[in-house]
Amino acid sequence: MDNITIGLLGIAGLMGALFLLRMPVAFAMALVGYIGFSIVVSPKAALSTVSTGIWQTFSAYGLTVIPLFILMGNICFHAGVSNRIYKAAYTWVGHIRGGIAMATVLACSGFAAICGSNAATAATMSAVALPEMKKFGYDDALSTGSVAGGATLGVVIPPSVVLIVIGLSTGESIARLFFAALIPGIILTVLFIATIYIICRLNPALGPKGPATTFGEKIRSLPGSIEMLILFALIMTGLYLGWFTPTEAGAAGAFFAIVISLVGRHLTWKKFLAALRDTIRTSCMILMIVTGAVIFGRFLAVTRLPFEAADWVAALPVPRFVVLLLMMAIYAIGGAIMDALGLLMITIPIFFPVAAKLGYDPLWFAIVITVITTMGAITPPVGVNTYIVASMAPEVELSTVFKGVTYFLFAFVICIALMMLIPETATWLPGLLH
Repeated sequence: MDNITIGLLGIAGLMGALFLLRMPVAFAMALVGYIGFSIVVSPKAALSTVSTGIWQTFSAYGLTVIPLFILMGNICFHAGVSNRIYKAAYTWVGHIRGGIAMATVLACSGFAAICGSNAATAATMSAVALPEMKKFGYDDALSTGSVAGGATLGVVIPPSVVLIVIGLSTGESIARLFFAALIPGIILTVLFIATIYIICRLNPALGPKGPATTFGEKIRSLPGSIEMLILFALIMTGLYLGWFTPTEAGAAGAFFAIVISLVGRHLTWKKFLAALRDTIRTSCMILMIVTGAVIFGRFLAVTRLPFEAADWVAALPVPRFVVLLLMMAIYAIGGAIMDALGLLMITIPIFFPVAAKLGYDPLWFAIVITVITTMGAITPPVGVNTYIVASMAPEVELSTVFKGVTYFLFAFVICIALMMLIPETATWLPGLLH
């Protein structure tokens, strides 16, 4: 049996371990990678690969950026930043028809800028926004859909943990990935708001107007979101001007999140310890996935499957955009049935060489697949955001939540189409770094 066949069987075995045995993605990748490496090389070499892979992963200085940004997001969450962001957005646009749903999307985008997780954003904004929309008679599908859809921005808008992991896996600059995702994240936010506006224009009963507010009330609400603006500006400006590296940006963000929360008297010892516990739990999960991906990636490397696949695809007698569409379809389907981070870690060793061979900009390709896999967080049968929102609103049927998120799938499609037609949406800002 040749190495390419072993590599293909390894991928099939990974899918079986994930879906038939329901094994966590980190352990499935590590197990299949170890067995495959043992077959291709030797059990002794495989054991050495596992040990060195674990050591290199957990001792890598660059990986400290993950828990630092996660800590920043958890400090802000437990200090109540999400509530203050929502109140500010609600004060400004709540009086418009569908405005409370729009405020929810704006608050999701703001919280995403300091959180980096769609699941955390979904859980947080469900608790904050759903009671308000219920009070004003919003349609259940629109209200839950706006929360689940808006929460997906947590993965796209920097600083995103997914973008950090992609950067560490591919060698791309994390700072450049952050800037590459900024415009697509803004476009997606605007498209979500436009979707709500159009829906409520066609059927005003779905999103009644909220109470009107004076200009003075609008101005007074702004300090409630100042923490998010300061942190986001600090990180992006510091990265742009070269004040600090991405890892140092994570440290600075976490430090100033603590300082700002203490100055505002929003952080207690109890909340601080809760933020530390959540940070440790999330960081361990992500680092285990990265470790499993390292072991699985080394197995694929010795089989030479990614490189042979890249050469084979490049030689196909079809236009390169056909291959791109095929890869995008795989990401769309895969994102709907498994965690986005796990899917990316499995497929990056295979598809990035293919994209590079076809001549696609790696930054652009990274943002495109991030947006596509993020869409999977609201598509059946898994759609993790929909399940989180449904659990936070037990009186709403799961089918109603899925109906609500379908409104926002069109926004994803338009955003992806714009990125394909105008690649500069993802490449222009990173170009300013040079």
